Amino acid sequence: MIWQVVYIHDVHAYAAVTATILDNSVDHRFFRLALVLGLISAVGPFSIDMYLPALPSIGAGLKASPAAVQMTLTVFFGTLGVCQLFYGPLSDHFGRKPPIFLGLALFGIGSVGCALAPTIESLIAFRMVEALGACAGMVIPRAIVRDLHTGPEAASLMSLLILVFSISPICAPMTGSFVIAFVGWRGIFWTVTAVSALCLVLAATLLEETWPKVAHVANPMQNTLNSFRRLLSDPTFLGLTFVGAFSMSAFFIYLASSSFVYIDHYGLSPATYSLLFGFNAISLFGVAQLNGGLTRRFGMAKVIRIGATGFALVMIVLLAVVAMHIEQLGILVGLLFVGFGFTGLIVPTTAVLALEKHGATAGTASALMGALQMITGAVIMEIVGVFANDTPLPMVAGIAACALIAFGLVQSILLSSVSTHETKPAS
Repeated sequence: MIWQVVYIHDVHAYAAVTATILDNSVDHRFFRLALVLGLISAVGPFSIDMYLPALPSIGAGLKASPAAVQMTLTVFFGTLGVCQLFYGPLSDHFGRKPPIFLGLALFGIGSVGCALAPTIESLIAFRMVEALGACAGMVIPRAIVRDLHTGPEAASLMSLLILVFSISPICAPMTGSFVIAFVGWRGIFWTVTAVSALCLVLAATLLEETWPKVAHVANPMQNTLNSFRRLLSDPTFLGLTFVGAFSMSAFFIYLASSSFVYIDHYGLSPATYSLLFGFNAISLFGVAQLNGGLTRRFGMAKVIRIGATGFALVMIVLLAVVAMHIEQLGILVGLLFVGFGFTGLIVPTTAVLALEKHGATAGTASALMGALQMITGAVIMEIVGVFANDTPLPMVAGIAACALIAFGLVQSILLSSVSTHETKPAS
């Protein structure tokens, strides 16, 4: 199930894009590529979102404490953050496809191990293996986008990829609830094993190699270290990366806290929670589809500014409402829906712009970006978790803090350096 928002901001621009798609067979490859890359990117998040409703069942089945069960999520995020650093350089030296095959194979092995895990400790260990494989899907699709496109075209492809990616938070929790009801929590991991096998087949049959400059570096390790050094000394790259990081961290806080808030505080059923979780995710991924047209018309820096400003304003309002003990569920869900919509303008656009000047090392740049963002998200989830009490306030306060930090980075770091370097929008 793929949900899409269509918004015609400029009739003439929309007509021109539509005519191009109809007249040029290359654009069929554009959408096919978005489909395959989006599914590969979604493998890891799907394994997270699908098993969220199973956390209580896992604890009961393995006789584990809530803290131990929560560790399966924390370890997954931490491994995703650190191990992305390996896949980027591998893809820059050996091509994009071999690391994808490796990652999907590791993910499948880890999923089988999770399905058969006899203890919580073994489940945590196999979740690490799963995450090690999922890293490939987090890193390499962004590098492939940069191999093929820059500017608004890259923003359009990245947004389409995110649209396909949106199948995870929209459908996975409900799918997980369905699987748990019929075959128990272990069935979730057999399901994601099948998904990883499908993605492996799609990558082998439909994905073309986009990086021809393979394995001709005299000293790959030194080359990788030099690439990391250049990236870490690039304030534009780091600024864009952390604007995206704090925007994503807000959604990570929601991911980790929302089930406790909605189910324990508001008394919703797991099925109703799954619907609300998907509802808020729809906003983020739906609004992301506007990026291609908006960046062509206004430029990427302005789109990021609009997104960061809107996100911060909405979250300040929500924090004020919750702090005054106005805790109506409809207000919480509605303002989160609007706020996460603004992050749909921030996350894909910052990723495209951060990679704009690093085409020769797009894999390494994508890996470093992903590692910094995932590590930031994992740390922030843990910080907010310390204050969690099943009420909305800690969750909303954490999301608002992330929104304000992202806004501050945009104002103090990003725009001054980006506005003079980015590709000018089409006239």
